[in-house]
Amino acid sequence: MKRSIIILTVLFCFAVSAWSAGQAEVSDPEAILKIGTPNVIKSANIFGDYYLGIFAHVSNPPLMKMNQDGKLVGLTAERYEVSKDNTVWTFYIKDNLYWSDGREVTPDDVKFSIEYTGGNNPSAGWIKDTLKEAQVKGNNAVILTFNKPYTRLNLEFATYNIFPKHVWQDIDDPMKYTNTGVNVGFGPFFIEKIDLNAGLISFKKNPYWKGKKPEIDSYEIHTFKSIDVLSLALEKGEVDTYFKYASSYPYANIDRLKKTGKFDFVEKQNIGLVFLGFNLKKEPVSDRIFRKALSYAIDYEEIVKLDALGYGRVPNRGFVPKSMGEFKATDKLEYNVSKAKELLSQGGYRDSNGNGKIEDRTGKDLNLSILVRSTWVRVGELLKDYLASVGIESSIRSTDLNTWVAEKDKYNYDLTITRTTPWGMLMHANWGTGYFDSRRTGRGVLHIIDDPEFLKLSDDILATADTKKLLSYASRVQDYYAEQIPAVALYWNIIVTPFNRDFSGWMPDPLYGIYNTDTFLNVKKIVK
Repeated sequence: MKRSIIILTVLFCFAVSAWSAGQAEVSDPEAILKIGTPNVIKSANIFGDYYLGIFAHVSNPPLMKMNQDGKLVGLTAERYEVSKDNTVWTFYIKDNLYWSDGREVTPDDVKFSIEYTGGNNPSAGWIKDTLKEAQVKGNNAVILTFNKPYTRLNLEFATYNIFPKHVWQDIDDPMKYTNTGVNVGFGPFFIEKIDLNAGLISFKKNPYWKGKKPEIDSYEIHTFKSIDVLSLALEKGEVDTYFKYASSYPYANIDRLKKTGKFDFVEKQNIGLVFLGFNLKKEPVSDRIFRKALSYAIDYEEIVKLDALGYGRVPNRGFVPKSMGEFKATDKLEYNVSKAKELLSQGGYRDSNGNGKIEDRTGKDLNLSILVRSTWVRVGELLKDYLASVGIESSIRSTDLNTWVAEKDKYNYDLTITRTTPWGMLMHANWGTGYFDSRRTGRGVLHIIDDPEFLKLSDDILATADTKKLLSYASRVQDYYAEQIPAVALYWNIIVTPFNRDFSGWMPDPLYGIYNTDTFLNVKKIVK
């Protein structure tokens, strides 16, 4: 009997041991990272839809990227060379890249993508205007020759996606093309499915990826039209982290998210900013004295308190934030109603009939049109009150991004409230010049300055890589903003990003925050 019990015990222990060993060999459930974003896509078009194009940076990587230290390094390109006169750029393409359908990525794909983008995407019209010739040399080189010096092309090409020629060469109108299924890519992940109704973009591992193996199996972008619903989804753990291009997590929701104990937060000074732009092509805002008067009518401290909830500071007249390189300490913007009224009177803008309304120089009561992107309606309402305090009537038109783009491109406004992004502040000739240079195209730019002095300054910056000259040019750009006032920064702010503690390996960069290839190669689920 005892012997039977011993035998049974041994058999039981062996069975348990075998069962345990079998269980140890079973893989953990698939690691899927879920990202919540208010950047809603309008169309399943990775070429033409603004936000989908940003999400596609991981599936169709640009030539360059900005690393965590703010340095531009190769992504699709292994390296690059620039001619002494800064007109010829040669990009050497990595030789271990494969499209998700198994074909090899070639320099001809890159050449095609650059020419195709410049010829079909209005926001990239500068490529068509300045690119003289694109050539493929050997097995991995693409040579781009421009009609003028362009020292900052490495930054520009950190934003434009590379597309498979064998797919897109037959698409005549890429701005209207849509594909809700597999979009062929060559990054570590490719877009497997786009469900506009569900607000879901699914990314799957590229089976032909030869680089570092991603730590996660797949990831999803969940888009939310309501920031409150998105915040609630974060708190409930329905999504793992938050991303909004060039923006902070909503300041009003931070404390509530902290109370869950599930998130860590990183705070970074933003090099983008919210600003008030002036239509320099219309009177009276084309008058520098008028613009200067308006700059004194704004209560910047109140805007920081009410809109940035303290996560910001009052800006300087030089527009460029302190967080940017070569910052110059121009005078701080000042709220002074008396000064504003004094300048208006000096400029010939007075209330001659005593009705409490300031008139233009023809004697007509002023009524300024304020074009506001819907995100900043509250700031627009504050601005309307500030203008009223100095006797200027105004009306607000709040629009979505697409309508705002159409209206500002028709110069159908007097004042507009919008923002710059980190890339936008760095693009073109740096220090925000791309937003104002009248020759520059793009969805977010105002292209309102055609002053030869400013245009030459931009060209001089683009033509040199001399550090001493660039330092001098940076100073002159900020002095120009302070003196000519094409726009005023409303506040400089901090970007707050929540990181779910269930995942590690986040690698945010200055251009795209957590949404970059490095993050998706390194982020992993923590096994507890």
